[in-house]
Amino acid sequence: MSDDRTGTRHAQTVRAVEVGRVAAVQRLFGLEARGELASGHVRLVAQALGKSERTVWRWLAAARAEGCLDRMPAGRFTVTAEVRKLLALWGGNASRVHAELVERARKDPGRPEVPSLATLHRAIRRDLTAGERAGLRQGEKARRAHDVFAKRPPTHRNVVWEGDHKRVPVQVDVEGELVCPWVTWFIDCATKVIVGVAVTPHAPSRDAVLAALRSAIDRRAPYGPAGGLPAAIRVDRGKEFLCRTVTGAMGAFAVVVIDLPAYTPHLKGTVEALNDVVDEMHFVLLPRYTHRPKLTGGRPADPDAPALVFASFVSGLLEWVRWWNSEHRPDALGGRTPLQAWAADPTPVADVPAEQLAGFALEDDGRERTITSHGVRWHRRDYIADWMVGRTGTRVVVRTCPTMTTSSRSSTPPGPIWAARTWPTPSSPAATRLPGKLPSQPPGIPDI
Repeated sequence: MSDDRTGTRHAQTVRAVEVGRVAAVQRLFGLEARGELASGHVRLVAQALGKSERTVWRWLAAARAEGCLDRMPAGRFTVTAEVRKLLALWGGNASRVHAELVERARKDPGRPEVPSLATLHRAIRRDLTAGERAGLRQGEKARRAHDVFAKRPPTHRNVVWEGDHKRVPVQVDVEGELVCPWVTWFIDCATKVIVGVAVTPHAPSRDAVLAALRSAIDRRAPYGPAGGLPAAIRVDRGKEFLCRTVTGAMGAFAVVVIDLPAYTPHLKGTVEALNDVVDEMHFVLLPRYTHRPKLTGGRPADPDAPALVFASFVSGLLEWVRWWNSEHRPDALGGRTPLQAWAADPTPVADVPAEQLAGFALEDDGRERTITSHGVRWHRRDYIADWMVGRTGTRVVVRTCPTMTTSSRSSTPPGPIWAARTWPTPSSPAATRLPGKLPSQPPGIPDI
């Protein structure tokens, strides 16, 4: 089923002439009824529509004889519901559809006459849109490529961010195992600045989203200068973005999390474009890129290429993010880098104080716990800290970073947030490891 662009343009021209014919014949009939019709009027209509005067006179004669301003439709084959079903069944293959119609007509002589294959092709091109034909051949994604999408009006920095996960098509070495890491990032739609990034060697969960959000909000070194609080964040329907911890953390700052419908990447086109660009500009250059063309038999071209270790991969990706923000000049920014566009935007930035960010990305189970002589008991571990001295019997709320078990936060509602660390006890699973010192504080959560 070919896409005859010349035929499509010709059909559009014919339709335009037919529309002009109706208006012209109606006007000429009006002039004739008042006795004002002259050959000059016919000549003017013929020149405007690109037809001869004889053709316009013939239109008038046909309209008088048939009582119709437009030409009578000629009997021709059209795509019926049956043909549409067969096209869907055969993946848009018109030849197979024609063969199926011929076979059905052979078995049932009472069926209508089957058109020729050329006639079927013409009917498909005439009655089906380019999007419908592409969808029949290649699916819904190909059909949507022919849709028309509106473009959002330009905004200012931090009006809206977009966030997404991306599975990196590069195999990296994580403790001797080849895995494809994941990137979670947020981008400012107005200035194209990548404000926050988190990289995980596994499928991302809420901890990756919270880490990326924290790095996006915090404008102090080594983050910034872009960041602060956005007015809204657009995400897809991923459960990591919509979990109670993430929506609660952003809702506390009055940031709206916009849950987009499923399978609508065009509604967050900025971050989707970033996902495509990083493939073309960075990942394709790395060893063990999984989308590289294969040899015969599907064999990779570089099966023995040494894989990057995870730390090296992360360093390279962060360097690419720095290049994107400070050196790359997208066409949409008029020759400026994203950071230059950010700095030139006079829109005020809402910053979050450091003491409030200290508790960001922490979650609790809604229970209060009592400080005993062993500290605070949580998940079969005892958590202690200097500030607990003299506070036995005090009820506190334990807030933890998702997936982190070496540190926690405790606060006496609604008092300040305090830090506690695990001290291995005989009843604690950590006691079997007998560490030489206390576990280190997780990155990004300083002691208070």
